[in-house]
Amino acid sequence: MEAKAPSSTLLALSFLLLFISFLSHSQASHGNHIRKPRPKPCKEMVFYFHDIIYNGRNMKNATSAIVGAPAWGNMTILSGMNHFGDVVVFDDPITLDNNLHSPAVGRAQGIYLYDKKEIFTSWLAFSFVFNSTEHVGTLTFAGADPLMNKTRDVSVVGGTGDFFMARGVATLMTDAFEGEVYFRLRVDIKLYECW
Repeated sequence: MEAKAPSSTLLALSFLLLFISFLSHSQASHGNHIRKPRPKPCKEMVFYFHDIIYNGRNMKNATSAIVGAPAWGNMTILSGMNHFGDVVVFDDPITLDNNLHSPAVGRAQGIYLYDKKEIFTSWLAFSFVFNSTEHVGTLTFAGADPLMNKTRDVSVVGGTGDFFMARGVATLMTDAFEGEVYFRLRVDIKLYECW
């Protein structure tokens, strides 16, 4: 005859297996609070773009212009209250170093808008348009730009040509700032999806 396990032992064993199953499922579905290592970028690049805003006197050199302003502002001078409500369109040269007069490897084209009254911050949507011997195509960026932070990250949301369907992160750093007329951004790009 076969020996039967006591029903209390069988019941305890069943509860133990159910508990272990619940724990393993719970940890898997909640990420186990362990940070996964970040993947290594498939491509890294650094560029600078130079923005010269039109101020009513510099039409020849201007690379950007105010196209929308709040009621208290105007189209040649950024408004008060941290420039809140100003919308700027730009077509800025991209260089490999921080010299405005270096040969351009492309253009940064898009918009930025100042979106808070309380703090100096903007939102960006732009593309790097390349047509050089090294790169052909575009990289497209979008995201918040809290200007008072030393570094800010915006998303690389796509690309064309040499950067077909690229995705990643661009870290922005203000490299130079000259009043309300000129600024230069260092753009450190790390792509995590490359085709």
